[in-house]
Amino acid sequence: MYLPMEGACMNENVYVLLLAGGGGTRLWPKSTEALPKQFLKLYKDKTLLRLTAERIQKLVEWDHIFVITNTTQLADVVRELPELDLTHIITEPMKRDTAMAMAVGALVIQQHNPNAVIMNFASDHVVEDEDEFLRVMHHVAETAEKTNELISVGIHPTFPHTGYGYIQRGQQQSKEQGKEVFEVKRFKEKPDKETAEHMLETGEYYWNANMYTWSATSIMHAFQKHSPEIYTILQKLTSHFGQENWQKALEEAYEQVPSKSIDYAISEKVEKMLLIAGDFGWNDVGDWNVVYQLGDKNAEGNVVFKENDAGGLIVQDANNNLVHIHDKLIAAVGIKDLVIIDTKDVLLVMPRALSQDVKKIVTALKEQNKKEYL
Repeated sequence: MYLPMEGACMNENVYVLLLAGGGGTRLWPKSTEALPKQFLKLYKDKTLLRLTAERIQKLVEWDHIFVITNTTQLADVVRELPELDLTHIITEPMKRDTAMAMAVGALVIQQHNPNAVIMNFASDHVVEDEDEFLRVMHHVAETAEKTNELISVGIHPTFPHTGYGYIQRGQQQSKEQGKEVFEVKRFKEKPDKETAEHMLETGEYYWNANMYTWSATSIMHAFQKHSPEIYTILQKLTSHFGQENWQKALEEAYEQVPSKSIDYAISEKVEKMLLIAGDFGWNDVGDWNVVYQLGDKNAEGNVVFKENDAGGLIVQDANNNLVHIHDKLIAAVGIKDLVIIDTKDVLLVMPRALSQDVKKIVTALKEQNKKEYL
């Protein structure tokens, strides 16, 4: 078993930024704008955010963890992470995608430590092999501090997924004790199935988990060169850090910047980025079929989870289904490979194979202005 040194990752310069402001619409109707998937208990009777924080805390101490969320989810973060100092929770006034979130997170951490190396993680992903995850991330932190380069962790793909972006590796830059570091050749947006199959055959492509590590200095330089509109706003924000008007200044800043992903703003534009491969059972829990695949299956192959002690499930010749029970008895007869999600206001029933199509329902509800169901 891998046992990291007690205390933290590499040294006092290493920090973690957890992004906890997403929506997770493909896990609707459990995941909603008011309670997105990072606050759901899908595994081990703990929320995804809590599981992520406990995993990260084996890399760095609590005082080196920062979380960026939004005003509607602040109370949930405080509840789930009581060990976290309130000054380490950054509250976005509105959603502006991952570029602005990572930029503001880097700015805040840099004010605490100008020499900071920042590891960015989503708060709603699953890692099955935690020991290997810790090994890889130690190597990533070491490499980031030594080279001062931007680093992406590429996940070894296990099948031709069409819902993920991909990273193509380029020339090998180094290999120490069996640990390879490659230059990134290019980023590839979500491919069709045929393209994804071809990419896997080459052995050169990895899933893009948006798991980035960089020094505060290097990412600021990258924003200055490749996203000057964001960098200019960051410079203005610096003078307000730690002041009473910080939140007001943050709101004014967010009103001025466009919504961009970190890939579009930085990753796809930089002249050089390094890639370190990860093979630790990563999954972004992107739809209900993934929840089924990762869940504990009973004798009938069904995965069942309950919101509370109310309700129940009775089956007759029903196999390989995912069932979420809210407060009523669910009876399932002669069905297989379905998703049944019961909530207070919505009942969702669909084939597991069509789990990605939940987003179509969410889009339709938005178009019909039925916000009470979102």
